[in-house]
Amino acid sequence: MSAEKIISDWKKNIFKPFYWLEGEEEFYIDTVIDYAEHNILTEADAAFNLTLFYGKDANWTEVVNACSRYPMFAQRQVVLLKEAQQMKDIDKLENYITNPLASTVFVVSYKGKTIDGRSKLAKIIKQNGEVLSVKKLYDNQLPGWTNEYIQSKGFTITPRALTLLVDHIGNDLSRIANEFEKVSMNLAHRKNITEDDIEKYVGISKEYNVFELQEALSNKDLAKAITIIQYFEGNPKAAPIQMLLPALYNHFSKVLTVFQMTDKTEKALRPMFYNNPYAARQALETVLNYSYTGVEQTLMLLHEYNLKSVGINSIGISDASLMKELAVKIIKHT
Repeated sequence: MSAEKIISDWKKNIFKPFYWLEGEEEFYIDTVIDYAEHNILTEADAAFNLTLFYGKDANWTEVVNACSRYPMFAQRQVVLLKEAQQMKDIDKLENYITNPLASTVFVVSYKGKTIDGRSKLAKIIKQNGEVLSVKKLYDNQLPGWTNEYIQSKGFTITPRALTLLVDHIGNDLSRIANEFEKVSMNLAHRKNITEDDIEKYVGISKEYNVFELQEALSNKDLAKAITIIQYFEGNPKAAPIQMLLPALYNHFSKVLTVFQMTDKTEKALRPMFYNNPYAARQALETVLNYSYTGVEQTLMLLHEYNLKSVGINSIGISDASLMKELAVKIIKHT
């Protein structure tokens, strides 16, 4: 079951007595828990019928006793167990989960991992509750997810602004959502988010970012690449090397695929880049400036410098020095 389906059911007053939320992607778990805490019950009903526990401090007997109570002056009560992955003796909840009280909505968040499917508790959970199990999105899914999320809130975002936002934040859906909220609150009556908005309200330079470095390398513009890297050197949080190298590797990997395509028009490339025209054009620029062998060599260099960035065959060299050296090798020797 998805987070959207759970919340949709709740909005229709369709409730199950037990929900188990698990996995690496905390955004969806937090979304469901937050809705349960603030929207299932009215403010008046919540005063008597909402109980919160945190796994690190929770005692299993207290949790079971709370779940086993009947609601006061209301149709149902809500019991939330947050950070359940930190709870001792969580398996002691088995008896209650086997036979939960119909008037209690018991929601458990088990973040960062999934319960061992071979365990007795896991089997009981699947038999008697609704389970939400969520994995981290792959990096190549982030542009599409972010665009859909922004559209679901009634806004649009330009392709370049979308690239700036996703490349800067990376795979952190909660932060993407928070940054969107920050931007949207400052747009007054506008509904379209531009790169200027991202620069102003998120703090990402539209001139010095991973996308611009990618473009400089694509065009073999060494002077521009070095200027951007020097900006990163003075602003380490703007684009750490651990963010730059995977983004560049992803770009050149797609360029390698473009070489093998019969139709190399922007229209044909757009699906590969989630309909982002800027990214598609940048790939075409790279094809014009590099040979197939040059792109292969670039990918090998990116792999080599990724190892150097974690100290393999490179000790005491700064990230900026590694990036400058890499840029020279890519532009001058591929």
